[in-house]
Amino acid sequence: MEAVGYSLCRIWLLFLLFWLGQGRQMAPTGFVQSSCQSRIFWMKLNKLLLQGKFFQLEINDPHAGPVLLDENLASRCGYVLSEDVWGNPVFRASVLGCHVANEADELFSLTVNIKVSSFSSMRAAVTYTYPMYCSYSSWASREIVCEENYMEVSVRTDVPAVSNDYTVAWMSALPETQNVAYQLWQLMFVSPSGRKRITVSDAAKLGYSFNNTLSRVYLRAPYHTNESDISVVSGVNMNMVTSTSMYRQRWLLLLIDTTVSCPVDGISFTDTTLTWTVPRVIPTLVVQESTFLSKTILMGVDGRVIVNPEENNYLLEYNETHIGITIPIGAEGGKLKVSTNLSHTNTFEDTLPEDRLFNVAFGHFLPDVSLVAIAIGNVPFTLREAQHHGFKIYETLFSNRTKGFVLEVSFDDPYVLKEYVNRNETKYTLLVNYTISVGPEMTPYYHSAEVECVIADIEIPEAVGYCDKENLYLAIPTFGLHQYWNLYLGSKPLNRHVVLTNGYLAATNSTHLILQIPLFAVGVIYEEVSFQKIKARFDVALRKIRTMEILQMFSVRCNFNSSAFIICQPDGTIMISAQMKTIPAIDMSKTKLRDSSCKPREYNEEHAFFKFHVTTCGTSVRFEGDHIIYENEISYEKETLPGQSIPTITRDPDYRLLVLCYYQAKDTLVLSAFPSDPSTSPSFGSGTMVPRSNIAVYRRIRQALNVVSRVSKDESFMEFYESNMAILKRPVEPVFLEVELKDESPDAELYLENCWVTGSLDFNSSPRWNITVDGCEINGSEYVAEFCPVAVSPRVRHPSHFKRLAVRTLTHRLERVYVHCLVAACSPTNVLPGSPCRGQCSSSRDRKAFPGHRSASLQGYILAGPVWIVDPHLR
Repeated sequence: MEAVGYSLCRIWLLFLLFWLGQGRQMAPTGFVQSSCQSRIFWMKLNKLLLQGKFFQLEINDPHAGPVLLDENLASRCGYVLSEDVWGNPVFRASVLGCHVANEADELFSLTVNIKVSSFSSMRAAVTYTYPMYCSYSSWASREIVCEENYMEVSVRTDVPAVSNDYTVAWMSALPETQNVAYQLWQLMFVSPSGRKRITVSDAAKLGYSFNNTLSRVYLRAPYHTNESDISVVSGVNMNMVTSTSMYRQRWLLLLIDTTVSCPVDGISFTDTTLTWTVPRVIPTLVVQESTFLSKTILMGVDGRVIVNPEENNYLLEYNETHIGITIPIGAEGGKLKVSTNLSHTNTFEDTLPEDRLFNVAFGHFLPDVSLVAIAIGNVPFTLREAQHHGFKIYETLFSNRTKGFVLEVSFDDPYVLKEYVNRNETKYTLLVNYTISVGPEMTPYYHSAEVECVIADIEIPEAVGYCDKENLYLAIPTFGLHQYWNLYLGSKPLNRHVVLTNGYLAATNSTHLILQIPLFAVGVIYEEVSFQKIKARFDVALRKIRTMEILQMFSVRCNFNSSAFIICQPDGTIMISAQMKTIPAIDMSKTKLRDSSCKPREYNEEHAFFKFHVTTCGTSVRFEGDHIIYENEISYEKETLPGQSIPTITRDPDYRLLVLCYYQAKDTLVLSAFPSDPSTSPSFGSGTMVPRSNIAVYRRIRQALNVVSRVSKDESFMEFYESNMAILKRPVEPVFLEVELKDESPDAELYLENCWVTGSLDFNSSPRWNITVDGCEINGSEYVAEFCPVAVSPRVRHPSHFKRLAVRTLTHRLERVYVHCLVAACSPTNVLPGSPCRGQCSSSRDRKAFPGHRSASLQGYILAGPVWIVDPHLR
């Protein structure tokens, strides 16, 4: 039986704990906000989460459990329940409140239960438990709080030692204190009706609250009690409770003045200001009024100290008799707009920038006013149409029993006006026209409002620049381009025409524009030029569309080691690094310009560096179309050996290098090569060097086969990049290459002999990475390739005329690459055992045995690209 009884006890205990936990939850996110302002707990409830519901507050007594908050408890215990201007319930509590846990007069905690129900009877209510904490240690000797429904005074109780010699005199001087109970606090009230001495428990029955803490005693009193008195101090009505708190123990009698006084008027207003006035000195609270010195006077709003009131257009002023606070209507921080066509009607704006939401309250109105329709941006909506569109409209009740109409509109709504302003801000403007009806007659009235909000919600793009051996690159985010700003090269917009004309390459993806600028292209600025070394820069300006203001200058700057170049500077200076490969070699120190006195400034075995002005060194000039062309020549005069008659014996080659600089005829040469303002800089000229030597130039392999190449957007080989469209790929992302043989013979088969990847268009460029050798895929350290099957389709009649290859890079290097392929075609009529026509991949020996490969008519060459390998982290 004992075991059974023990089990029953456990079951009942568990049931009791379970029952006590029912209905209690943590408050939902956004429902409760709290703070600690000076010595007051503040808690605000979100009215939106209380729509159509009822709520009550319970104060959690650490010893007796929850206590329902009502008016009597609030005024006696230091609590206030009110609403802010938007109708959100606000709860305030003194840190000396009845149910506040107090730790050494420094740390304070209070727990509130919020009960929410859909029924006025509060049945099926959900209870949210919300704890609050405050710290406050800077107590003054005497502190007075004047709240809406109570007055509170607290006094420090530091008590000096009392000499026995004065005890009798003290007691005889205060006959009333002789009757103070031993070891029991009592209160003595003094009013026009006389004196009243009562115990603390009796004072509580009259609505007072008295208690002592570790270092203080406090008295809290409602306004207008029987023990209070209304007196006029400096023209302001003051509600005053004059009291003395008394405590007696053995030879100690403690008397503490707990008088408290608060103003009950002193508020005035005009059409433009609101003013609060209080006396500077309250005689009943000051022992020696003539010697009283006020050290600090501060003002606050909503419990927060305003250090510099003038910044908000508040006025704090005081003299010997009064302290006044004046707030102009419409001052910064206020939310009041006075209507000019509806009497006593205001529009309150509480825009929420972080939520990108206009919140506009239209009111206050009496109950007989109804909202009929609205117009947003001059577009009319019935209330049903407005709700269907996505506008949120609802009524809100104010504490003075009036109501308002709240409208919520997203910043992103198409009927909200948007304007790009300043550097990175958008001004959102909401134009609202209200139609309301008043009274049983439903008389219509109209009211318009304009609400603006400027927020910094535009991110100015940042460009990334880098270079390779021959080009400069700029990766620019495309967000906002052509909407807020445009790109400019100097004074010209950087459009497709400029890109093509100047020889740039432009590629775009979903996030970025990537520009490739050849080192010697128009628009490149050469900051330093020396023998075989160039420091170059390229600038693109980000300008606002409307004002052309430059917001950002995107620049890329790199050093290049170039063996051969010609630079035509805006001031007419020409710099040439000429590479002269001759057989046999020549002495570069003996090269010259047309004027034989113009020698190279620097040279080595294969290079010579010249620098001269277009007006010197025998430079000639001519006009051709809209260009001015300056021409000179680098030459080397043969050295001859004396013979028997005319000296004609020589081993030196005849070498001449024609130098041309082209300038736009409308451009004027300037004295400085490097102007400070790039937007107004004359452009560099374009140059070229034409060799006239006895060295045969390189001839690219003759393309006999009619083959074409294209790059597919995915493995389906259904959609392809246009020939003038740059291809962007991230590392490891495959490039799908298709090669087609344009041959009428259905029996011919296309064969990819050797394919490789380089960073240049040049057939012989290096470095190069093989991806197929002898017709077989190569899995190298940089790139890998894999053949893709080809099937018959509406586009592919003869699969043997096609070869498809998937190429991947294995590195994360950012670069521009090209795919080169040597191709061949063969026919089954000439098939030998093991020949390439029996399969794409074959041995070198078998391939050479196929007679068709000895015929140039069966060979060809294709080039695909460029393909841009871009940073995978670019956004």
